Amino acid sequence: MPESRQAVDTSARNLPPLREIIARYGLSANKSLGQNFLFDLNLTCRIARSAGNLMGKTVIEVGPGPGGLTRALLQEGAHVIAIERDERCRTALEELAEAYPGQMITVFGDALEQDPLQFCLSGETPEIIANLPFNIATPLIFQWLEDAKRYAGMTLTLQKEMAERITATPRSKNYSRLSVMTQWRCETRALFKIPPRAFIPPPKVTSMVIRLIPRGQLLAEADPETLAMVVKAAFGQRRKMLRSSLKVLNVDTLPLLETADILPTARAEELTVEQFCALARALDEQVEPTTSTDLRAGP
Repeated sequence: MPESRQAVDTSARNLPPLREIIARYGLSANKSLGQNFLFDLNLTCRIARSAGNLMGKTVIEVGPGPGGLTRALLQEGAHVIAIERDERCRTALEELAEAYPGQMITVFGDALEQDPLQFCLSGETPEIIANLPFNIATPLIFQWLEDAKRYAGMTLTLQKEMAERITATPRSKNYSRLSVMTQWRCETRALFKIPPRAFIPPPKVTSMVIRLIPRGQLLAEADPETLAMVVKAAFGQRRKMLRSSLKVLNVDTLPLLETADILPTARAEELTVEQFCALARALDEQVEPTTSTDLRAGP
């Protein structure tokens, strides 16, 4: 662990520019891996500092690539667990780890198949800070949400459209299944946008940095599997009234909605997270134990 910010900054200045690293090892962005690299240290430091004081804290980073954001995290004094699938980045990340002895470990493999908490100390609550590859962002977030309380927070760079879905409020066009399931477990904050020109290569869309802070207590009581099932059914046919869209649950929808004190003519985008939880509780009361397992089958 570095003893001071000055020691960290000195180490950072001894590293070659990222462009030189990329040219040296032929690390052009791989489209199939959803890679878009951030080079601007001022911008990556802004992302890192959005998570607060990182000095001595453990940070999990997914998809570091050649290490642009990783440098900023290390410069801020974090202990970084970097999970990278692209073997081409191995040497670049190893050199970065050598520049910050004892401050970084790199795990090579698919992030969806890794439990990053296994690399943390027992009882530790690490931060997740990542510029997420677009092609695995949604499943990764759902995976992390299942253990949300085990993380101090998540600072994520995402495509703007996805970020707006996560932070959307009821009755807005971006309010979705992702909004409900995320906000049930976390407070969500939209921080700032990043234009395409900041990335190499520039993506076709604007990106956004958001902050997720796990709730000490869930927003409302509900069984996670039942809630996921209800939300998926409701938004699966979002233009329909709930009395119609919820029929896929194979239950009598009118008594279900009445129990939850929700109008049958309401639509999915009109319900708050708390109302979805009320629906989930009502469904658990209505469904017989012998059939509930079948209803919950599948994601």
